[in-house]
Amino acid sequence: RMSEAPPSYCFVAFPPCSKDGLVVFGKNSARPRDEVQEVVYFAAATHDPGSKVECTYIEIEQVPKTHAVVLSRPSWLWGAEMGANEHGVCVANEAVVTREPASESEALLGMDLVRLALERGSTAKEALDVIVALLEEHGQGGNYYEDASSCHAFQSAFLIVDRNEAWVLETSGKYWAAEKITEGVKCICNQLSLTTKIDAEHPELRDYVRSQGWWSGDTDFNFSEVFSLADDHLACCSGRESLEKQSGDVSAQTMIDVLRDKDSGVCVDSESFLTTASIVSVLPQDSSFPCVHYFTGTPDPSRSVFKPFIFVDDVKLVPKVQSPSFGDDDPAKKIPRFQEKPDRRHELYKAHERARSLLENDQDKGQKLMRIMLDLEKQGLEAMEDILTRTEILDPAEVVDLFYDCVDTELKFFK
Repeated sequence: RMSEAPPSYCFVAFPPCSKDGLVVFGKNSARPRDEVQEVVYFAAATHDPGSKVECTYIEIEQVPKTHAVVLSRPSWLWGAEMGANEHGVCVANEAVVTREPASESEALLGMDLVRLALERGSTAKEALDVIVALLEEHGQGGNYYEDASSCHAFQSAFLIVDRNEAWVLETSGKYWAAEKITEGVKCICNQLSLTTKIDAEHPELRDYVRSQGWWSGDTDFNFSEVFSLADDHLACCSGRESLEKQSGDVSAQTMIDVLRDKDSGVCVDSESFLTTASIVSVLPQDSSFPCVHYFTGTPDPSRSVFKPFIFVDDVKLVPKVQSPSFGDDDPAKKIPRFQEKPDRRHELYKAHERARSLLENDQDKGQKLMRIMLDLEKQGLEAMEDILTRTEILDPAEVVDLFYDCVDTELKFFK
């Protein structure tokens, strides 16, 4: 039986649909219920010629320079579900199932490609080029879950966004197609969405699908129709309507509200899957303003606080949202893999777990705590709005410990 792709949702809204000349990006990461996501920052770095980088399963050539990145990632792997870099590029991935079975052989995971694209691309298009070149060279494959009992392998789709444009990139093996977006609202989820509007593609894509007998060449080439299993490629996005309804007014708060919506299915809480972490990013089209990235670092956005992060030099690290490191003893790094599951919960995750049980079991205390959490979040949103509307240039010292302080305050409330 093929694994069911986790139902994550990614969104982007462009002005004039979003307000104040801001591009707004968001993702809910749906993953196995007990998986922990951490929020990690890696500074920009230079690397010696010939050096290698150890991804989740394979080692590849390193590049001379990598950009600073902030990532939300399942803490057992190298890559990321979503994140941003210092140049205002945001990338999120989706696991998808296509008519081409995904490879179980260990190669690059879709999540590794998210991180590699952010470390190596200074625009959305560069990030896309990084992903497709790496797919061509190394391929994608391997287990998406920390699960010794079976291999869950998927193909990948990506939403890649910068201050000016977005690209939806959908892949099957090394083959791919992409659509460029500069206006309106776009949603991608765990099924293919590209149809006949294709702005870039693998040079041999059409020959390949002809040779497989999937397309005769007599009709318009429709990527989803050609690559989807049966009628999988239906409009998947329930959250898109809510964003379109608010056209002209989409802000960080609107995106957060969409990600919190359980009735629409965007906020996943099912038997197998949970939204284990969320991100919302605000990218001003005017590059004299900083981009702001909000992370939860905890499961279920409807019961989590979105906390702001801004890239500045010497940004303060936040160990309390980082999972413990097991080094080479990590069961995810040993072969055979995943023979045990270590406790990967970070400090914020543990505190939030206690808070969640309070929210579930004690209505009065729970509501009071929820009000405090939302109030804390609102203070962060308002402070960021102030930064994005003022005329003077931001003093880095003002935000160097922004994310750190927000996590710290949240922990204090939980205690």
